[in-house]
Amino acid sequence: MTSYSCCLILLLFTWNTAAYGPNQRAQKKGDIILGGLFPIHFGVAAKDQDLKSRPESVECIRYNFRGFRWLQAMIFAIEEINSSPTLLPNMTLGYRIFDTCNTVSKALEATLSFVAQNKIDSLNLDEFCNCSEHIPSTIAVVGATGSGISTAVANLLGLFYIPQVSYASSSRLLSNKNQFKSFLRTIPNDEHQATAMADIIEYFRWNWVGTIAADDDYGRPGIEKFREEAEERDICIDFSELISQYSDEEEIQQVVEVIQNSTARVIVVFSSGPDLEPLIKEIVRRNITGKIWLASEAWASSSLIAVPEFFRVIGSTIGFALKAGQIPGFREFLQKVHPKKSTNNGFAKEFWEETFNCYLPDGSKTSSASTSFHKGHEEGLGAGNGTSAFRPPCTGDENITSVETPYMDYTHLRISYNVYLAVYSIAHALQDIYTCTPGKGLFTNGSCADIKKVEAWQVLKHLRHLNFTNNMGEQVDFDEFGDLVGNYSIINWHLSPEDGSVVFEEVGHYNVYAKKGERLFINENKILWGGFSKEVPFSNCSRDCLPGTRKGIIEGEPTCCFECVDCPDGEYSDETDASACDKCPEDYWSNENHTSCIPKQIEFLAWTEPFGIALTLFAVLGIFLTSFVLGVFTKFRNTPIVKATNRELSYLLLFSLLCCFSSSLFFIGEPQNWTCRLRQPAFGISFVLCISCILVKTNRVLLVFEAKIPTSLHRKWWGLNLQFLLVFLCTFVQIVICVIWLYTAPPSSYRNHELEDEIIFITCHEGSLMALGFLIGYTCLLAAICFFFAFKSRKLPENFNEAKFITFSMLIFFIVWISFIPAYASTYGKFVSAVEVIAILAASFGLLACIFFNKVYIILFKPSRNTIEEVRCSTAAHAFKVAARATLRRSNVSRKRSNSLGGSTGSTPSSSISSKSNHEDPFPLPACAERQRQQQRGCKQKVSFGSGTVTLSLSFEEPQKNAMANRNAKRRNSLEAQNSDDSLMRHRALLPLQ
Repeated sequence: MTSYSCCLILLLFTWNTAAYGPNQRAQKKGDIILGGLFPIHFGVAAKDQDLKSRPESVECIRYNFRGFRWLQAMIFAIEEINSSPTLLPNMTLGYRIFDTCNTVSKALEATLSFVAQNKIDSLNLDEFCNCSEHIPSTIAVVGATGSGISTAVANLLGLFYIPQVSYASSSRLLSNKNQFKSFLRTIPNDEHQATAMADIIEYFRWNWVGTIAADDDYGRPGIEKFREEAEERDICIDFSELISQYSDEEEIQQVVEVIQNSTARVIVVFSSGPDLEPLIKEIVRRNITGKIWLASEAWASSSLIAVPEFFRVIGSTIGFALKAGQIPGFREFLQKVHPKKSTNNGFAKEFWEETFNCYLPDGSKTSSASTSFHKGHEEGLGAGNGTSAFRPPCTGDENITSVETPYMDYTHLRISYNVYLAVYSIAHALQDIYTCTPGKGLFTNGSCADIKKVEAWQVLKHLRHLNFTNNMGEQVDFDEFGDLVGNYSIINWHLSPEDGSVVFEEVGHYNVYAKKGERLFINENKILWGGFSKEVPFSNCSRDCLPGTRKGIIEGEPTCCFECVDCPDGEYSDETDASACDKCPEDYWSNENHTSCIPKQIEFLAWTEPFGIALTLFAVLGIFLTSFVLGVFTKFRNTPIVKATNRELSYLLLFSLLCCFSSSLFFIGEPQNWTCRLRQPAFGISFVLCISCILVKTNRVLLVFEAKIPTSLHRKWWGLNLQFLLVFLCTFVQIVICVIWLYTAPPSSYRNHELEDEIIFITCHEGSLMALGFLIGYTCLLAAICFFFAFKSRKLPENFNEAKFITFSMLIFFIVWISFIPAYASTYGKFVSAVEVIAILAASFGLLACIFFNKVYIILFKPSRNTIEEVRCSTAAHAFKVAARATLRRSNVSRKRSNSLGGSTGSTPSSSISSKSNHEDPFPLPACAERQRQQQRGCKQKVSFGSGTVTLSLSFEEPQKNAMANRNAKRRNSLEAQNSDDSLMRHRALLPLQ
């Protein structure tokens, strides 16, 4: 069984070696062997395997100069390590490097060679197999390039825990350590690159893009991560297509149709150069221009795509490139390559032929292979003639520096430096094993591995714990996922003015170590769009919404396709393409264009506005008129009219009216806390004081005229002290209401934002509407009582009580305040104060005019009526009228009684009042002028009643005519005795009050 296994493995190894002849590998012996996988060719020739004969290995085509340079970087690093006296002294590193041809099948074919040799060594078959040229096991592999290839290789190497350090595979899937146990890399994870792409699109304010990805483990995960980042940034994807270098023409045509018909100008591409090349060729053929290409690092600097023939189509490319490194001496090493000198490098001969477009005549096999390579190169790059018959022989003296190829482009060493760093990472892991101190090792009980018998899994253990400083002074250590975190350079494709070649201008960088929002830096002044323009292209589904508008969703369309909607009132947007409008602060409102917030208009009943000025003028007019009346009453205080109207109460009444007019001014101007607390109590107390004076004044005269017989007790209680006490008590009730109101719920200034959106109404919050109702209600109650007494006193002498004027004033008061209630409830803002001011002024003017203007008119313009005789005549007339009414009523009663007894009628003999029955209508009293004429001969009055007429005769002569006075006295005494009525005594008692 053991012999069978040995033969099987040897057969496998022999077949593998036969497939990779001496000219298809780079190999050098050493104490420790490192494997290498590089894409020396871009692909393989399509060949139909009909299986009529034994299948042959597919043929690689289209030479990759950059891939050969990467291979040279590995060889250079190994030779540099071997010549180092400090790194792995007394140890020699060897290598076995194969061409993957950028395909999975070729990469796995080479990987089997590494695994097979390791398996032979693990079986320890030296005693059974006589191997004269034993090759040590491959303890680590550098490679591969594409993520899809590395995924397949990692699955195979992981079975045997052979460490794999990739220099260009950036797929984030490879960070899964559960699946890819032995995979590490010296290139950053694509996750950072996808985030950086989304940041660039956001930076240029694009939101409408298309995506293209290679249909492999590099393109699909990369574009998926980009979609996640784009969704977070509200970036919409118009189309998403997958491509491959093996896609047929129909699939390529379909993708090109999508690109041509799309309105998205920005195209994000996660692909390698070989996969993207067929698509770009078709786009160039159709001359589809005006697109901006955002390139991943796998093709951003690809020699297949960055050619002058394609520049008119993809000249607006912005791409990512790895951070360039420095490899001292590498340039000279590249120039030393020669087929005769590079005996360990089987790829050098083909490189020479492809570089100088010649053939080396000493190798028929090579020439045959070169024929196919040249043909493919001619088709892809136009660098060959098709067969060796059309190529001249190589002399071997050609100068490598005289030819411009990607091989000699060492200005920006990115992937080459990653290869260099991968080799040094493995070397430092071996150095850690070499210098390990027993007891401090990474293995069981602190043991160390034997450097002479080191195994691949031991190297993997040390790689996971690696930490060293590279030649650029940077710290190198793999994280838990086997990744190195690195930064990106951002490049823009320019056309060189010197030779017309495509050059990569660095226009920015992306720092993954910086905090979010500060990672991206772009110098826009260096960017050329389409190779010449400085204007940033537009790639949005909809035009930007101007400030003052917001984006509105269109049903059935992506979120990036929107309509611009004006911000509603009270909201604003001060930026372009705003997603939502912001609300203005409470005291602010949006301007006309909704681009900013301006302070709201503040409104109150101001002193300076026309309405406020008018109300102020009316209040001042009321104060002036009241003061004028008060001045007139003060000057003519001893005249009968003033004395008859209760002089002291009139002064207090005028003072209260002054307070009423003045209280209206507290409602004008910007409300403050103190004015709000003062205005309602001032208004309420002033009006109660005014109404109380009128009430006491009216009630006093009414009581006097209706008293049966005035006595000294009546005179005492009708005196001034009682009058002022009653006024005080009525006012005190209102004061108590105000004090309780101010204590429990004091009014305060209030900024009302709810009535109108654009205006702040500064008003007074009354604190308690119930308290305000009590205040006005109490005032109206006193007014109602006053109205009652005034109406009852309407027939009293005009000089004592202006009954009809007080009645009118109370009617005006009621009309004003009854109208005030609905007006107050239906208005808002400053008009609430205006309504109350108008009510106060109207009521105050009504009281002032009705009560005082008639008396001022008599005092100033009718002084003849302001005499004691006029007042006495009015009083006596009223007295005799009352007496006659009582006598007539008594006479009618006596007549009815006599009729019932005997039917006889007659008059009382002792009465000097003649009565005759008639049914004539009543007639008014004579005018005052007639009274004055009658004073010379005696005053006669006719009093008419419903059942008859009574003639009264009264004479007022001068005091010096004693005889006449005695006769008048006797006549009055006789009248009083005859009528047996004490009402005349009641009115006589009022004469001294005048």
